[in-house]
Amino acid sequence: MPQCDTGSLARDGPRGSVSAAAASGALPKRVKVVEVGPRDGLQNEKSVVPTPVKISLINMLAETGLQVIEATSFVSPKWVPQMADHTQVMQGITQLPGVSYPVLTPNLKGFQAAVAAGAKEVSIFGAASELFTKKNINCSIDESLERFSEVMAAARAADIPVRGYVSCVLGCPYEGKISAAKVAEVSKKMYSMGCYEISLGDTIGIGTPGSMKEMLTAVMKEVPVGALAVHCHDTYGQALANILVALQMGVSVVDASVAGLGGCPYAQGASGNVATEDLVYMLHGLGIHTGVDLQKLMDAGTFICNALNRRTNSKVSQASCRL
Repeated sequence: MPQCDTGSLARDGPRGSVSAAAASGALPKRVKVVEVGPRDGLQNEKSVVPTPVKISLINMLAETGLQVIEATSFVSPKWVPQMADHTQVMQGITQLPGVSYPVLTPNLKGFQAAVAAGAKEVSIFGAASELFTKKNINCSIDESLERFSEVMAAARAADIPVRGYVSCVLGCPYEGKISAAKVAEVSKKMYSMGCYEISLGDTIGIGTPGSMKEMLTAVMKEVPVGALAVHCHDTYGQALANILVALQMGVSVVDASVAGLGGCPYAQGASGNVATEDLVYMLHGLGIHTGVDLQKLMDAGTFICNALNRRTNSKVSQASCRL
């Protein structure tokens, strides 16, 4: 693998504490990066990615210093064939101490299968759009919340933390603009049900810093900023700008995908997530601690791009490695 020159940004030093800075606009001292590449990144691939490749990718990512790596999704193979090997992936990875490996679970059946495979944290996913919810998990928003309540009850009984995703927070491929009030309403319901963290997803990457600020202002009236994360796709090249606005508003958890992999099976035209390499480069440049080794992260990106026979979507990797 090429060893790219990343200068002094390869490691950002000791981990700091998160600053509650929403009021002043100051940046957090530390950001938790949630790596979603192995799940959100690979679920949209047209050809099946071999299980050993997925396992190697997750193990490489764990060596970078990332604290959270979303490993796979316990959904029906009929809906997302790329994730059919979820049990083998969970049982094949080397789970390092201090690293969480959450998995996506759409319903109680998925939750039970995930726990049986050794999952210690799960995520549930809904949307602020009725049409997207119908296309994505084949039910209404209210019905999806009912399904979540079953998962939440089972998770409480098993002492398993649950993260909540809200998709289409800045726009929907079927409904267009989504009201900030609707996003706040769905986020509040999921937080009230017991999700420790709500990840707000710009699924089709249509948001701008202005719409991000409007949406977060509404959501922060219903959910504490310390329980919020942002999940930005880069379709219109706005992801880093949108993330910077979220940081200035006090958000200190950001989802990203190695090499900018991803899309959405139910959102036509959606490009990949913001590249983890580019996010970490920006955060380190702002003096924000992540605990992530950028060189090792780029190596993981090179590995998966070689396995997929594609060019990286990370601008940092393109500039450093000419990939």
